[in-house]
Amino acid sequence: MKNIIVTGGAGFIGSHVVREFVKNNPNTTIINLDALTYAGNLENLKDIENEPNYVFEKADITKPEELRKIFEKYNPDAVVHLAAESHVDRSITDPTAFINTNVNGTANLLNLCKEFWTLNPDHTHGRFPDEKRKNLFYHVSTDEVYGSLGETGFFLETTSYDPQSPYSASKAASDHLVRAYGNTYGMPFIVSNCSNNYGPNHFPEKLIPLCISNIINERPLPIYGDGKYTRDWLFVIDHAKGIYQIFNEAKTGETYNIGGFNEWQNIDLVKELIKQMDAKLGKPEGYSEKLITFVKDRPGHDKRYAIDATKLNKDLGWKPSVTFEEGLSKTIDWYLENKEWLENVTNGDYQKYYEKQYN
Repeated sequence: MKNIIVTGGAGFIGSHVVREFVKNNPNTTIINLDALTYAGNLENLKDIENEPNYVFEKADITKPEELRKIFEKYNPDAVVHLAAESHVDRSITDPTAFINTNVNGTANLLNLCKEFWTLNPDHTHGRFPDEKRKNLFYHVSTDEVYGSLGETGFFLETTSYDPQSPYSASKAASDHLVRAYGNTYGMPFIVSNCSNNYGPNHFPEKLIPLCISNIINERPLPIYGDGKYTRDWLFVIDHAKGIYQIFNEAKTGETYNIGGFNEWQNIDLVKELIKQMDAKLGKPEGYSEKLITFVKDRPGHDKRYAIDATKLNKDLGWKPSVTFEEGLSKTIDWYLENKEWLENVTNGDYQKYYEKQYN
């Protein structure tokens, strides 16, 4: 493939995916397509911005005319689609923005791929013989589309969708659109659903970077409800490597869950984070536990997510390279070494949002 578009490539997960593709595909042009909304930051890609196979294009996936110009300019062979509104709390406040970006934006991309690529409707479900696959629409999604688990069990690729928030409903709708284009038009596609990501460059509205930032500044650590909500956690660099491997090795028409093979209740995670940060900051053990503040729960909060990524491990041999504790340590080190980045992204509009959300 000569040209690959990565949407949302200036965001948290997207920037790590762009880096993975740029470094491993010297003869392929990687086009980073991003609208640079509040969580998009080109500082995330400073280390590769001058690479000869890297290009940035500012564009909004909700605007078909902007996308068309980029498709006409590059005639992409593949699209790796990560651009999305992704914060559940914000989706509760403004669900329309999530529908517009996550559903309509995905449809805009699919329609242009349908127009620019030669598709064969006989290849139903987007399945192509490997030697005949010339194009690919890789859709990156979330485990939140599956809804909430009880105390036992895991999400499988065959688990029925049961989204509980405007965010997860919009992602579920986009997943269905991608598969529908595969079934109806022969669009070659792959979908992956990941668990909660953490790592460098994470915008501090999510639990881990928020708590890191607040411990540094000795501000309250807001924990929803009783703190017993459970999530599976995946180091973002492992996720990016998983996406790259799936892109290159998986059969079209497949769905893969990508998870960290671990579960943490929020309160236990925060205490582990405090333990590591207090040690790194030279504070007495448990010093920052006084910052833990339980806040009013958000509406429709799913109790437990847990991914079964056995299929990906069995089919392609992928598995996380670090334990959660190791990945968390790497993440903390990055934020402590990049306080200027953290200060830059937490100015202005972020402060207004934070005060509205937690005060």
